[in-house]
Amino acid sequence: MSLSLNVLIVEDETPAVEKLERYLQKYSAEINVKGVCDSIESAVTWLQANQSSIDLVFMDIQLKDGLSFGIFQKVNVHKPVIFITAYNEYALEAFKVNSIDYLLKPVTFPDLSASLQKLENLRDQLVMNESKLEKIKSLAVQTTAKSFKARFMVKVGDHIRSITTDQVILFYADGRDVYLVTQQLRKFIIDFTLEALEEVLTPNSFFRVNRTYIISIHFIQDVVMYSNSRLKIATIPVWDREIIVSREKVSEFKDWFDGISV
Repeated sequence: MSLSLNVLIVEDETPAVEKLERYLQKYSAEINVKGVCDSIESAVTWLQANQSSIDLVFMDIQLKDGLSFGIFQKVNVHKPVIFITAYNEYALEAFKVNSIDYLLKPVTFPDLSASLQKLENLRDQLVMNESKLEKIKSLAVQTTAKSFKARFMVKVGDHIRSITTDQVILFYADGRDVYLVTQQLRKFIIDFTLEALEEVLTPNSFFRVNRTYIISIHFIQDVVMYSNSRLKIATIPVWDREIIVSREKVSEFKDWFDGISV
C-alpha cells in the first residue's frame, strides 16, 4: 500500500492510540499522524489551528470530557472522519456528520484496511469542489423545472383508485412485477419498471437504494450501519423485509439523505 495521508487521532486511551498508529504504519508507511488529542477541548483547539494540514480524522466517541459529537458543535470539521468506539448505539448520530465509517473496538487490521480502502475509493468525492457545486445547482434547476408524478392509478378488483405519492412508503420489484406499497402496507401492482419510476418520481422524496427498492424519505424511521460498509433502513410503518442500501449507493444515499442532491 502507498496511501499518503496526514491524520489526526482523537482518543483518550493510550494503548488504543498506539495500536492504531501501528496499524496505520502497517497499511502504509506514508501515513503520518500529525496530532493526538484526548478530549473534546483539545481536539477543538487543535482543529481550529491545524485542520488544513490533515486529510482524515480517527475519532473515538466517548472521551474523558464527553461525547466527541460535541466537537462538531464547536468547530466546522470539513475532513472525513472514521469513528472508532466500543459502542454501536451511536451509529446513526455518527452518520449525521461527515463520517465515512464506524468501527467497533477492538479494531482489527482488516477492519482498518477496509475503511482506508473505502477512503481511497471515495477520496475524490469527499471534497465539495466547484465542479460538484455546479452539478448540484444544475440538478436543482432541472428538478424545479421538471414535472414529477403526483399520483398513481391502481386496480382493486373491478375498481380503479388513485393513490398520491405522499401515501407511498416504497416501491419494490418482485420478478417482473413492480409493487407500490402504501402507509397502510397495502400492495398494488403498477405498470412501471423501477427504471421508469426513477424518471417520474421527485428525487427530493424518493431514492433507489438497490436493484429491488425505491424508498420514500418521509417513512424512514432509522438508518443503521450494516456489514461490508452498507446501510440498513427501517421504515415506519415497519416493512417486514430487509432494505439494504447497496455498497455502491451508500455515498449517493448519504448526500440524498442530507439534502445535498436535491
